[in-house]
Amino acid sequence: MPAETESDTPMETNTANEAQEDIVVVSSSDAEITVVSEPSKSETTTTASIAPKNKLAKVTDLNLLPWVEKYRPAVLGDLISHQDITSTIQKFIDMDQLPHLLFYGPPGTGKTSTILALVKQLYPRDYQSQVLELNASDDRGIGVVRERIVGFASTRTMFNKKFKFVILDEADAMTNDAQNALRRVMEKYTENTRFCLICNYLSKIIPAIQSRCTRFRFGPLTAEQMMPRIRHVIESEKVTVTEEGLNAILSLATGDMRRSLNILQSCATAYKTVDEESVYVCTGNPSKQDINTIVQWLLNKEFSACVDGIFDFCSTKGYSLQDIITQVHLYCVKIDFPHAVKCKLLSKMADIEERLLAGASEFLQLTALVASFTTARHEAIELAAAS
Repeated sequence: MPAETESDTPMETNTANEAQEDIVVVSSSDAEITVVSEPSKSETTTTASIAPKNKLAKVTDLNLLPWVEKYRPAVLGDLISHQDITSTIQKFIDMDQLPHLLFYGPPGTGKTSTILALVKQLYPRDYQSQVLELNASDDRGIGVVRERIVGFASTRTMFNKKFKFVILDEADAMTNDAQNALRRVMEKYTENTRFCLICNYLSKIIPAIQSRCTRFRFGPLTAEQMMPRIRHVIESEKVTVTEEGLNAILSLATGDMRRSLNILQSCATAYKTVDEESVYVCTGNPSKQDINTIVQWLLNKEFSACVDGIFDFCSTKGYSLQDIITQVHLYCVKIDFPHAVKCKLLSKMADIEERLLAGASEFLQLTALVASFTTARHEAIELAAAS
């Protein structure tokens, strides 16, 4: 009997110690360590507290995204323009005969959005394993073509019979050696991989690659095409925008959907109400009233007074001569000058803009601009007197 009592006592003591030992629960998602005394209650509490944190994190990440990415189309049907291109690509998909693609055109016209919507529609579940996306920030030398692209294109997924997809964004930044190496890769792995090249300038893509792709040009968007999408963003973000402010955004965007959304987001962040004045102030572009004042000076003032007035005006407002020439050009087309005089004036303005881009002095080019208008004005008067 004493032996049994001694054997029972240690067992009870060990059980009690084990029950009193703290259990450490490590949460990998929150990177926290919680010390709990009761296992069953702690598991329930920990699980319940983690779930809402993850949900809040997703919502916060979505709200922190730029509006350009937040409202990027997810499927081909969400695209707002180029219906002929999207319908043609959709027919390729339905017939299971998708060729190599080459998208080119100005920035912000939907090239990247179209191909991303396409691959998300093709690979809703295994996007990471089936799609290789290389952007302008990646190395574009011949080594990338021989290593990353060939390594990706030469393998096939075991349980997926679909072809893989390689997206080369900003392909006009690739070297000629890389493009020459790429054309052989495109031919060799056609059964397993499709390529989509995206660029702004078609002339920078070698003819050998152009002939291997089906080309689609994405032109600038019209105001009628951009308006519904911008209004959708305005309603979703609950932004107060006037009609004049909306027209100013469309005017400055010049067919670039990305630029219009960036202007809208920056103005909505800086001002409670997005009107015409706030749009021009936020973007640093001269307003229509300012350009109208400058054009009136160019057409009516004497040379010295006009140069001094425009120089002081630009210094006070912080405008660059490049922006002024871009806006004044639109007025020049509407000025009632003889055609010969107008052609000379526009040609001189183009030369001034070229010299500005090359790094010439703004003050010297400003005097050249005023001199061009003064000469055009005198020539127009002489032609009118002669007739």
